[in-house]
Amino acid sequence: MTERPYIAGTGLFVRSTGILIFLILTLLVVDGVVRGSETSDRPRLRKLPSPRKELKLEQIPFKIVHETFHKTDRRNNWELHIINADGSGSVNLTRTPDIDEMYPHVSPDGTKISFVIDTGTGRRKLRSVYYMNVDGTGRVKVADNARQPCWSPDGKSIAYLRGEYERYSTREYATAGLFIYDLQTRQHRQHPNKDLLHIYAICWSPDGKWFVGAVQGAMEFSDAILAFETNGKKLFDLERWGVKGCRPDFSLDGTKMVWGETDWNLCIGDFDDESGTPRITNIRDIVNCLERSKVYHVDISPDGKYVAFSYGSFSGGQQVGGKASGWNICVGDMTGKWVKITTNGNHNKEPDWVPVAIPDNQLLAGLKQK
Repeated sequence: MTERPYIAGTGLFVRSTGILIFLILTLLVVDGVVRGSETSDRPRLRKLPSPRKELKLEQIPFKIVHETFHKTDRRNNWELHIINADGSGSVNLTRTPDIDEMYPHVSPDGTKISFVIDTGTGRRKLRSVYYMNVDGTGRVKVADNARQPCWSPDGKSIAYLRGEYERYSTREYATAGLFIYDLQTRQHRQHPNKDLLHIYAICWSPDGKWFVGAVQGAMEFSDAILAFETNGKKLFDLERWGVKGCRPDFSLDGTKMVWGETDWNLCIGDFDDESGTPRITNIRDIVNCLERSKVYHVDISPDGKYVAFSYGSFSGGQQVGGKASGWNICVGDMTGKWVKITTNGNHNKEPDWVPVAIPDNQLLAGLKQK
């Protein structure tokens, strides 16, 4: 008996090859354009990094903060580094050989960085949320057994996820509940939806109305990107707009959302919530790579012209604290060109743009105070 053609990932069997071709084209069309196809405004995406000379990254005024497994005082550990957009001028902001700092996110005004710290070993290992000044000074603990923080649009609060278990877990979705910490009062409050479970990689919309984040195996979702109200219980699966994957993030003006659709491609779309329901349109790929590699942790530059992301071998661990030997930070433009801005392969991950231009002398002045 002849098997009917099957469209992978859809659950659909079709009766003929002709129908199969039609359905594939229908599934790939977004706003009248076949995703991944070359058009006048959507050039062919490159599977490999471009030569550095194709992008004039030295002209970008914004810096990037990222995590790296770096040798400090002859001991390898996770540190936070800040670099120029072309990869030059790398500075270690943390310099703590006995603890691990990871998952940096810069406040909207560019003055502070939230991050997580792992302390201890084995069963006694603990992950906590902190924040500090962008120059590495003034470290403040937010909460223990906490994960993956993000900033409110006004920079006055930090949202974070509570660990699902008291015992340490490397699973990024091992979370139960979202909490908001007020920097001034140091008070914590739980999100109105107390049933949030297995959420990770949260991001707060610039208009303050929404969180977006990924969910894994909870709340009747297998694997999805969700939008949920900041001050309510409404929750929307963005798959209705063709959004699939993980690790969503907003542009600084809130009009764009980026995310990783698979291990090999990064997407961007227009975000609109004027109707009261989040809507993603004009979805297109902005980065592809060969399937023996991975691209993750995408973030849009403050001017909306570039993206930064992590890139490396398929064997690398993209989760927080996951080792990813050979991974580097990359920067790309919106035409499909992208280059590696780090080359040491020291498990470089989680890039986050600094939203304002920081002069080198201002940064170094703060570091001298440490």
